[in-house]
Amino acid sequence: MISIGNGRAVVVTGASTGIGAACAVHLDRLGFMVFAGVRKSQDGATLQQQGAGVIPLILDVTDEALILKAQQQVLEKCGSVGLYGLINNAGIAVVGPLEGVPISDLRKQLEINVIGQIAVTQAFLPLIRKARGRIVNMGSIAGRGALPLMGPYSASKFALEAMTDALRLELQQWGIHVSIVEPGAIATPIWEKSGKDAAALEVAMPMHMRSLYATLVAAVRKVVGEASARAIATDAVSQAVEHALTAFRPKTRYLVGMDAKLRAVMMTLLPDRLSDAVLTWALKLPR
Repeated sequence: MISIGNGRAVVVTGASTGIGAACAVHLDRLGFMVFAGVRKSQDGATLQQQGAGVIPLILDVTDEALILKAQQQVLEKCGSVGLYGLINNAGIAVVGPLEGVPISDLRKQLEINVIGQIAVTQAFLPLIRKARGRIVNMGSIAGRGALPLMGPYSASKFALEAMTDALRLELQQWGIHVSIVEPGAIATPIWEKSGKDAAALEVAMPMHMRSLYATLVAAVRKVVGEASARAIATDAVSQAVEHALTAFRPKTRYLVGMDAKLRAVMMTLLPDRLSDAVLTWALKLPR
């Protein structure tokens, strides 16, 4: 197999499972030197069983000390040539009606999915500039259009879209490309975890709040279950990341999955009121 990566160094955050793990293994097989950000050493060991060359980094994107330690580890390995790629993938999904989401959960959503991405980017940018490297942010189609009960998650992904746009213009003077990947439903553990978190939030909500949103929650839960059953493999996302890192002229945005592409078209062509009406009908939302 031809080594597309040619030993160039990349960092992937949130690589313990799901999309991050898939990207780390895929890039390792392409010949990149992959630093994989994981929360626990056991996650790193498991990852190395799939990609022998993967170098685990204990990294929590909300922990300044761990970010600095990860930066130093990468600096020691490739400081002379710099860092070719940063894939900002770490993230969580907080779900629930905005009226009932605990403010502490909302802060956690934004701290991990937005502030953490910026903190990691700031830490690694000097190394990226040295290599004239690239940044790939892991967004979502939810960053273009919000669905009910997905407000916190969508808010974080909308923010990541803005961050990507600003960085793309700020860093072009050094030849640094910045792209965002916008997947639809992808088969990862985030579906199960989000479902459990949503159930816990529902239980924690006051009885009157649960009563107010019971019909909406039931409708959305049914649709999410159907979407998770149709979710596509992580390979499609890994290939988009590969293109963003290796193409002479990478795309600024990568829509992944037919559902993401259809929603993007709908949001582009339909006025808000008509889009709301279509979603209300399709999701069988109360009105």
